[in-house]
Amino acid sequence: MRLGVAPKSIDQLSSGRTIVKIKSVRAPRREANLTALRGQVAACVLALPAFVGGYTGAGNAPSNHAAVAPLPKAAVMRLAAHPRRMFNDIERRTFEYFWNTTDPRTGLTPDRWPTPSPSSIAADGFALTADVIGAYRGYVSREAAAERARTTLAFLASRPQGSAAVGFAGYHGLFYHFLDMSTGLRSRNSELSTIDTALLMAGVLTAESYFDRDTPVERSVRHFADRLYRNVDWRWTERGGHRVRMGWLPETGFYTSTWDGYSEGSLLYILGLGSPTHPLRSDAWKAWASTDPGEWRSLDGQTFLAFGPQFANQYTAIWVDFQGIADPFMASHQSNYFQNGERATLAQQQFAIDDPHYWRGYSKYIWGLTACDGPGNVRAPFHGRMRVFHSYAARGITSSDVDDGTLAPTAMVGSLPFAPRVVTYSTVALMRMYGDMIYTRYGFLDSFNPSFTDAALAEHGHVIPGRGWVDGDFIGIDQGPILAMIENERSGLIWKLMQRNRYIRAGLLRAGFIGGWLYQRKASAALEPTPGARSTESARRAVATASKSPMARRP
Repeated sequence: MRLGVAPKSIDQLSSGRTIVKIKSVRAPRREANLTALRGQVAACVLALPAFVGGYTGAGNAPSNHAAVAPLPKAAVMRLAAHPRRMFNDIERRTFEYFWNTTDPRTGLTPDRWPTPSPSSIAADGFALTADVIGAYRGYVSREAAAERARTTLAFLASRPQGSAAVGFAGYHGLFYHFLDMSTGLRSRNSELSTIDTALLMAGVLTAESYFDRDTPVERSVRHFADRLYRNVDWRWTERGGHRVRMGWLPETGFYTSTWDGYSEGSLLYILGLGSPTHPLRSDAWKAWASTDPGEWRSLDGQTFLAFGPQFANQYTAIWVDFQGIADPFMASHQSNYFQNGERATLAQQQFAIDDPHYWRGYSKYIWGLTACDGPGNVRAPFHGRMRVFHSYAARGITSSDVDDGTLAPTAMVGSLPFAPRVVTYSTVALMRMYGDMIYTRYGFLDSFNPSFTDAALAEHGHVIPGRGWVDGDFIGIDQGPILAMIENERSGLIWKLMQRNRYIRAGLLRAGFIGGWLYQRKASAALEPTPGARSTESARRAVATASKSPMARRP
């Protein structure tokens, strides 16, 4: 398919060459420790509703109604007719979400919007990455983006740290999962989160790497970014066996759960190993990966490290270009984490084709399970019997995951680099079939469920008669992968920036990664990539089985 020439109908999408051939994806139930890990991720890393309250949006944001109102059918159909234009539009609108909802005084970004919420430090990390993309694409001036990044970094650096339960933003250089939008201090009883601190620091280092000019503002960006990253005491978070604990509470101490096995936890291990001040021990990556053999599965012709919710395949890959490099475990299986993400993406699509729970709307082109909002923790009728639905939950494709018919655009669109052709066809179909329900001023609303049709039972969002439930919020950690991965597919921007970041390189090398761009003396990307420039040579040499991109990494 040539980008810019869309199929004339959904039926035409199925004609010609078969896009994907994967058999049913059915994973056995996890071992007890991995099941507990999932529960901790869903409950303490991704939970939000208990922290709602306090912030309604920055002054630049339009009214709530205008922001969440979907575009007219004719507008989304015009976009779907031209995939390149469609992805460009999605990227810009998603950028505007971060730019307009971030508080210009503190630089903090709400966890979700327009429902009032505290700031999520993970959303702050995505917002810092958005600042870079906005400057690069010319959505805002470089000067305005640098000033916004400096505001965020300086404010975070100024927040007090300590062990008391109130009056602090963090401890040992880590930050609480949720911060008050006005004060930047701990919001209610949120935990000191290791993974969310890692997502924040990934954005911090992105800003440090991009804003490299010798101006007062950009020097200040680099100063505060370096200070924040160097202050994180990663070693303090280690437990026996050199695995990182998930969180800490001033009231009770560390969680017993640790980051074990394939997950988004790879990002915090890379960042922790790269630290020049408080690094994880050298065998931390080996300890984390030691559980991988149990998750390496052959599932009807596809062999990969399986994790049900798609976010786990996306998060680290937003900032780390895994093409052409591998750790010892992946090298022993003649694979890498980028190829793993591709296979996971194809598995997500096949799961929807099989539709084991018989939900409405699942198909070859409509798919995507990840952590996202849902209609509510209720029982509701569907196809003549009562079915269980959920509010916010980590939805996924393995037998131990939640699947209640709720789909999230971020699971699909945020996987664009993994399987460009499949995701392009699918996003066109998503826009045509549901765009007038879910595509808005700020891009896609967080989630939708065609199978949930009882408006009286919906705990939030709303039901469109005859079409199903639609969320009423955007969530920062779901918006972030959409924006960043479209840009990575277009230009490789974030990947190239982080290839030359000394901390990322050090973390990968200490973890035992080999090959590709890591063997270059310095990453070959120019200090300020030009829109349209191709990725580095190693990024161009993607794994042999990866799909060819119809976007061809053009601006």
